[in-house]
Amino acid sequence: MSATTVYKVTGMTCGHCESAVTEELSALDGVTAVKAVATTGEVTVTAAAPLDDEAVRAAVDEAGYELVGRA
Repeated sequence: MSATTVYKVTGMTCGHCESAVTEELSALDGVTAVKAVATTGEVTVTAAAPLDDEAVRAAVDEAGYELVGRA
């Protein structure tokens, strides 16, 4: 069973930003899909099991953006 969570991320302004966030989050264990939308600041992550929020925060940090929380 997969879990889909929507997160709010600040700092994304363009397609490159979306790609950077998508790439980092896709590297997390169990993640099967990531959809980042710069205009809304929302990142939808689908994974095999619910993700640890701190792991998500670290991945977003690594990409150079800030995780605000769940949308």
